[in-house]
Amino acid sequence: MPAKGKHRRPKSQRLSRSIAVAGTGGAALALPLMGATGAHAATSTSAPEKAVQSVPATEKTVTQKAATAKTEGVKTYSVKAGDWLAKIAEDQDVTGGWKKIYQDNREAIGADPSLIHPGLKLSLGKRATTSTSTTKSSGSSSTSSSSSSSSSKKTTAAQSSDTSTSSGYTLPVTGGTIGTGYRVAGSMWSSGYHTGVDFVVPTGTTVKAVAAGTVVSAAYDGAYGNEVVIRHADGEYSQYAHMSQLSVSAGQTVTEGQQIGLSGATGNVTGPHLHFEIRTTPYYGSDVDPVAYLRSHGVTVG
Repeated sequence: MPAKGKHRRPKSQRLSRSIAVAGTGGAALALPLMGATGAHAATSTSAPEKAVQSVPATEKTVTQKAATAKTEGVKTYSVKAGDWLAKIAEDQDVTGGWKKIYQDNREAIGADPSLIHPGLKLSLGKRATTSTSTTKSSGSSSTSSSSSSSSSKKTTAAQSSDTSTSSGYTLPVTGGTIGTGYRVAGSMWSSGYHTGVDFVVPTGTTVKAVAAGTVVSAAYDGAYGNEVVIRHADGEYSQYAHMSQLSVSAGQTVTEGQQIGLSGATGNVTGPHLHFEIRTTPYYGSDVDPVAYLRSHGVTVG
């Protein structure tokens, strides 16, 4: 019996302990739940504060990365004899082509993208600019564009009214402005100077014979790209170069203002335009001032 009693007491104690544990467990369970709820509430409250505190650091990191990205990939190129922007863009694999180079180096190059000289330093790749300067630049660009657009409209209006005259002469294109003028010096030209004038017009602009005459040649001619040469009644020759398309052929007779092709960017160029010359022979090196020639025949240029 004592043995049984001893055996029973542990059961009784276990039961009472169980109950006690259960009872204590209930309190213990409540306490951890309350504690957990309190801890959860504290975490919920403190998390936004930590997130708010971390925002400036995140923004700072993003800004630093953006600034770093803007300066990456920028390199300096020194122009060599025989270079032109399109060639540099191709050789250096510049995204955006010659227009991107010109846009990023407009101050150094000037108003005419075809006028670059050996030794000129050009920045290639992404521009190292800040958002503030970009905004200012955009504003200046907009103002410049407005002024340029206004000036272009005036020039176009003047040219449209003077493209044809009673003298039998006309401008080679309508609405174009002159980029590089006659006899502008530069090592990029084999003669050491520009032998004609460049009318800045988009690709596909109608190119017209400035006067009646006979087509001497109409073909691709190396650096001049697609070219037409016409002999006129006064013995002078007019040349039209870099065209995207030819509409006439050698031996054909043309009239004043007749379409002879479309402007383009063939041959050695930095962008679309019409190169126009007046010569005393059909050949390179016999050039005379084309603007003076047209003006002498009553045509207003620029």
